[in-house]
Amino acid sequence: MQDAAQRLKNIAERLLGAELPVRLRAWDGSEAGPPGAPVLVVRSRRALRRLLWKPGELGLARAWVAGELDVEGDLYGALDVMAGLIWERDPDADGERRSLLQALKDPEVRAAAGELAKLAGPYPPPAPPVEEMRRRGRLHLHTKGSDKQAISHHYDVGNDFYELVLGTSMVYSCAYWASPDATLESAQRDKLELISRKLGLQPGMRLLDVGCGWGSMAIHAAREHGVSVVGVTLSQEQAAYARKRVAEAGLTDRVEIRVQDYRDVRDGPYDAISSIGMAEHVGSERYLEYASDLYALLTPGGRLLNHQIARRPQQDESTYEVDEFIDAYVFPDGELAPVGTTTGLLERAGFEVRDVEAIREHYALTLRQWVRNLEARWAEALRMVSPGRARIWRLYMAASALSFERNRIGVNQILAVKTPESGASGMPLRARTWND
Repeated sequence: MQDAAQRLKNIAERLLGAELPVRLRAWDGSEAGPPGAPVLVVRSRRALRRLLWKPGELGLARAWVAGELDVEGDLYGALDVMAGLIWERDPDADGERRSLLQALKDPEVRAAAGELAKLAGPYPPPAPPVEEMRRRGRLHLHTKGSDKQAISHHYDVGNDFYELVLGTSMVYSCAYWASPDATLESAQRDKLELISRKLGLQPGMRLLDVGCGWGSMAIHAAREHGVSVVGVTLSQEQAAYARKRVAEAGLTDRVEIRVQDYRDVRDGPYDAISSIGMAEHVGSERYLEYASDLYALLTPGGRLLNHQIARRPQQDESTYEVDEFIDAYVFPDGELAPVGTTTGLLERAGFEVRDVEAIREHYALTLRQWVRNLEARWAEALRMVSPGRARIWRLYMAASALSFERNRIGVNQILAVKTPESGASGMPLRARTWND
């Protein structure tokens, strides 16, 4: 009888309809596949049972988080070739992309699935890893309560872990790599300064930082530009950390950090609003409300800088589905929209969109640096969070870096103005003067 790796390789190639471009190592120590290729390690039959019960991305994610699947060698290379087989397969004869789940509906494929079931063993599927988000249905997305739960799931995992991954800047969004010799810290500082210039911050102005994180933008704006800042977050751990940083910087008279939903901010008007990596949590059903609330909080002539990840548009937008792995383990209830949809909703809320800067390559560089930080201090990370949580972060950051590099997703800084009836926007005649 063939060893487990060869049997698994044969089954996988029948299921996928293509040669497997990675080498397999099975739980019995056997190997099969092209020499020199990245090695996909199947440590346990439990991984196969997860795939049988949840074919596709969620089954793979559960096996990865549980440590039943691993990659040896080039993680980016392995993810790239596996993405091409499982998530982004070539169109079939009808012109439609077939996912693994769709393939399993094919009668010719089900025989291979039956062989996989025999190899997996006659046992029920293991329980999902404890790191998976638990929900009671999805009928009430993006209420204040559900948003708070989702934010807590992602951000309240320990500030020390975020320090390890993000570095001293403690900025959890795309850096701006303005020079070839930039460090992560200098690139994040340049990003905060770029946003400050786009907003036209001047001493005495009031800035609202929506989704303020650990306070980096608020501190930069107050210290470097003399503005008064209110930062809001739904994370208790972020707020405590940010307040401590504000106090250490001697800025308590100019920076206030609140645990507050942006929908509850009532002390406008503000001269400027920054929303950096927060709008992905809003959701399509609530986005116009989000844009309208921020519009109402601005003084006439005030500016909004909306820094947001975007996805590529689909021919039929009604078929858009949230990424299962990201939804279950990383950003629960997060949604991505095409940049055109976002600018359209900002305009419907009353904004005049004045500038859109696409910086997706910058996010790929940022994510690769975060992955290096995590891998370099892996043993330390495992003392801070569970092995499953650390594995989630390594996978999602590496996969996201590839997605930005391949133009599967992007990130944009959208500058919009609450232009008054007079039409005087207050914007410079020559665009991009902030890059001088």
